[in-house]
Order: sequence, then C-alpha cells, then structure tokens
Amino acid sequence: MFANLLRWFRRCLLILAVAACSVVLAVPAQAHDVLESSDPANGSSVPAVPSQIGLTFDRTPMGIGSVIQVQDETGTDQADGAVTIVDNHVTQAVKAGAPAGKYTVIWRVASSDGHPIEGTFTFTAGAGNSSAAPSAAAAAAASGGPQAGVIIAGGAAAVLVIGLAVGAVLVRRRLRSAESDA
Repeated sequence: MFANLLRWFRRCLLILAVAACSVVLAVPAQAHDVLESSDPANGSSVPAVPSQIGLTFDRTPMGIGSVIQVQDETGTDQADGAVTIVDNHVTQAVKAGAPAGKYTVIWRVASSDGHPIEGTFTFTAGAGNSSAAPSAAAAAAASGGPQAGVIIAGGAAAVLVIGLAVGAVLVRRRLRSAESDA
C-alpha cells in the first residue's frame, strides 16, 4: 500500500519537475527586442525638427532606465522630458525651438527580457521646430514588461517543486521508519 503511494508520489513529482523546468528554462532563451522602425527614419531628411522622436520595437520594452538623447550638430541634447513607453512604441519629446541641421539620436532601453539594448541613428532637419511634443505623449505612462508574469510563474513552479521534493523525502523517511519498526 505504502509502496504504491510512494510510486504515485514520485511520478507526480517527476511530472511537476519537468513542467517547472520547461517554464523556468524557457525565459532566458528569448532574444532581445529588436528595433523595427524609427520616426524619423535613419538617414532621412525631414522638413523640420519633429516635436518627438519615435522608436517601434517588436515587443514592449521595460520602462527601467530608458534614455533617448536627441543631439544636434553641436552635441547639445534637445530631448525634453522623460521617455514614454506605450505598448511597443517608445517616444521622446524634442524641445521647442530645436535648430535645423543634422541630428544624432542615441537610445538605450531595457529589452522585455531585462537586458539593455541600445543604438543610434541620424536624420537631417531642414528647419527648426516651433512647437513642443503633443501633451498626450507626455501624459502616457511608462509600462513594465509583460515578462513579469512568466518570471513569477516560474518562481512559483520552482517553490512547488522544492516543496514536493521535501515532502517526498519526508514520506520516504516515514515509510522506512515504519518498515523497520515492523
């Protein structure tokens, strides 16, 4: 009777361990997010300095430590305010009155897997801008990565597996103790 119970418990433990390992090990295998497009596009010429710079990624980056610098020809950062992240779109407002000329955009965000990714691109503006970024962009809240749920589920699965392993050891000891007393 106890031997059947122990075999059943071991099978359940093995199934749960395999399931937990597949969930936990799947997270690090993901690749970093990829920049799909920028607005303005890399190397493009635009009539005037835009009121905001936009980056579109293949997944939603995390809001931790995101920075976008919009440097004019003199190296002055024309970025205005904080970076905003809404879904997979990252935007940075540009100061009103930014001058015409060649711009270099230097960006760094935390990929949805938590690792930092960065890059640069350039564009040329024929005229300065005269307006600030739309207030809706400034009001948008930075969003966290969707990976938090996966990490929490993996941690919960690991705790469950450890608990089952400890339970199995205790059951085994108790069975051995009962057999030796008989």
